[in-house]
Amino acid sequence: MERENAWTHYSKKERKQLEKLNQDYRHFLSKCKTERECVAESVRLAKEAGYVDLAECIQKGKKLSAGDKVYAVCMDKTIALFQIGTEPMEKGMNILGAHIDSPRLDIKQNPLYEDGGMAYLDTHYYGGIKKYQWVTLPLAIHGVIIKQDGTRIDVCVGEHEKDPVFCVTDLLIHLAAEQQEKKASKVVEGENLDLLIGSIPLEKEEKDAVKKGVLALLKDMYGIKEEDFMCAELEVVPAGKAREVGFDRSMIMSYGQDDRVCAYTSLAAMLETEGVKKTTCCLLVDKEEIGSVGATGMQSRFFENTVAEVLNLLGDYSELTLRRCLAASKMLSSDVSAAFDPLYASVFEKKNAAYLGKGMVFNKFTGRAGKSGSNDANAEYMADICRMMEKHHVAYQTAELGKVDIGGGGTIAYIMSLYGMEVIDSGVAVLNMHAPWEITSKADVYETKKGYQAFLIEA
Repeated sequence: MERENAWTHYSKKERKQLEKLNQDYRHFLSKCKTERECVAESVRLAKEAGYVDLAECIQKGKKLSAGDKVYAVCMDKTIALFQIGTEPMEKGMNILGAHIDSPRLDIKQNPLYEDGGMAYLDTHYYGGIKKYQWVTLPLAIHGVIIKQDGTRIDVCVGEHEKDPVFCVTDLLIHLAAEQQEKKASKVVEGENLDLLIGSIPLEKEEKDAVKKGVLALLKDMYGIKEEDFMCAELEVVPAGKAREVGFDRSMIMSYGQDDRVCAYTSLAAMLETEGVKKTTCCLLVDKEEIGSVGATGMQSRFFENTVAEVLNLLGDYSELTLRRCLAASKMLSSDVSAAFDPLYASVFEKKNAAYLGKGMVFNKFTGRAGKSGSNDANAEYMADICRMMEKHHVAYQTAELGKVDIGGGGTIAYIMSLYGMEVIDSGVAVLNMHAPWEITSKADVYETKKGYQAFLIEA
């Protein structure tokens, strides 16, 4: 049952392919730090690969047939791509589903204030974070502002080398005796995760002069006023590009690898796969980190409605056909797993842990305690998956998230399983999961992309 390190088997050709994939992946991570940015880049790559907008097909009444490639976008935060197979969709699809949201700080709707001669933006953290990890880091602001006249302003400050960065401050060690006695969850309070953004007062102003100075700059830079924050989606993320880790450059460190490592490898596999029998689908969704809620989360009807539209353009829509299609489908819920960390070995059960460099990870179940909230894949489906991976020489391993009763987590798998389809969690092992900077193995990225391709072809 011991899984070998994938690095020991690569030829020079495979090493070259591995490095090219990971170079492209690092570029994706550096460019796409929000859901909107991920969707925009996915659309660009999809168009390059010959995909067309499903909305245009609907508008023009264009029929679909085997070999056609289409994509659909929901509110610029979720995307579904389809390649039509030669078999009727009633026989099911092969689906790769990942999420493109990541833990972060969101700027509130009434955020700007001045205190102590400094200007701040008030934030509300998003997803499960260790709050103390977000202080004293260089941070960037990404997002959109929609003015009342409908004008959209795209914001990205802190990524270019000439840009300023922002920061959440922390208490100096000399005055932190009481702070250090607190529980880790209370060392930094959520309401103290405010972003320092300026300190120069506006000339000839007495009250809130620094705040007014910042507003003057925002007006010059973006043509916005304070009220425009009410109609904005601004996300605070770590500033900086994805980097290689280690003297051997075998790993990648970046913000947002949960779950963009699975999103990117799913997308890459989808765009490279051609001539499929079953219709294939790559689904990249929002809001997983807060329960998959909302119109752009997996619990919405976006996916189901989009499949109905595809069936309609194939001339094969009925409620029964849609239900049969979804029930007969097979899915990899593409999400990350916790990588074994020898510095914190006590929370892992070594025989059932995921290890960096040992390939793609399959989690038969996730959940908490007694598997609460888990999908728990069927043994028959697990056997099918293992057969596919062996046939295509994919390095893979199985794992649980940690020791029983230590913790747990969930994915979108249980939501998709409600249709009656076969679903299993699969993805990449990650160190520092949910931290501002996470670490993955290049080998695991490569093997996971191979595994996703094998699934699209064979399932």
